[in-house]
Amino acid sequence: MEKGHAFFGELIKPEMFQSTVEINSAVLPDIPTARQEMRDVRATLAALVEEEGLALVSAGTHPTAIWQNELRSPYERYSQIEQEFQDVARSLLIFGLHIHIGIESHELAVELMNQLRTWLPHLLAISSNSPCWAGRLTGLKSYRSVVWKPFPRSGVPEVFPSSCDFDAYVQELVQTGCIDDGKRIWWDIRPHPFFSTIEFRICDMPATFEDAIAIAALCQALVAKLTWLYKRGLRTPALSSHFIEENKWRAMHDGLDAEVIDFVQGRRLVMRESICELLDFVDEVIDDLGSRHEIDYLRRLLKDPRGTGADRQIALYELTGSMEAVIQFLMQQTMQGIPVKVPA
Repeated sequence: MEKGHAFFGELIKPEMFQSTVEINSAVLPDIPTARQEMRDVRATLAALVEEEGLALVSAGTHPTAIWQNELRSPYERYSQIEQEFQDVARSLLIFGLHIHIGIESHELAVELMNQLRTWLPHLLAISSNSPCWAGRLTGLKSYRSVVWKPFPRSGVPEVFPSSCDFDAYVQELVQTGCIDDGKRIWWDIRPHPFFSTIEFRICDMPATFEDAIAIAALCQALVAKLTWLYKRGLRTPALSSHFIEENKWRAMHDGLDAEVIDFVQGRRLVMRESICELLDFVDEVIDDLGSRHEIDYLRRLLKDPRGTGADRQIALYELTGSMEAVIQFLMQQTMQGIPVKVPA
């Protein structure tokens, strides 16, 4: 961490386990800038850990790590979390991609959150990259989601009729001593309590840098399209969280191979087809956003029989019977498209 602070300042942070690092970005104006800056960040971070004889792994879980054997980080915040949540917190040897999209107002953030919830299972499916846990295949594409599920104030939020209703909910929890502030609401999507953003929190840490940037572009496009509709007095349906959780389970279990339910039109369709419809839905805004390359990448991913990082991990393990081979594969995928860099 000391080495990292010299390069990244406050953008690098410890996590509960010493084997984990959180890396953040500054505010980025567009996807092309995000691509350049975050590629440089990953390259620098990889060079720093290599100096310590280590390597980066980008995944929702580590294939063989066992949380009981991991060294804790010596920070008061994590000691407090461990004391409060006990084994629920101690077992969180999981890794996610959180995406912040700037939003014009808090009122709009709550309004859009209600609608965006519909596509949370789709984002989970296309990012799914955690089929292994403690040295074995789990039978699920996103086991990270299973490990995270017992945490309080997590999962899919319900619909809030207005930002006033949302604020009243948060304030009630604060006043009754349930939470210190809104950061302790850990839903799959939330209006960030301190930044003017909507924060998508559902994604596994994807296998490749290209996956991560493309998923961020999709989140941005969704927010842009719904904002465009909102300003013209139009909205997409805000489903009950019960329906969304149904599709989330299917995405956790089967990823892109899931059969999902369109609860608006009353039909069943494969996740790949549903995501294709989502990409069609946002298509008219992506050229203005400068993210045609990233959305086209997602279309190719949907057609690729190799699937997501989860699918590729499973296929390699079934071929080799070796978790070590899976780990080596993840290390390679993490650095795919990342230039070799020597820290100055």
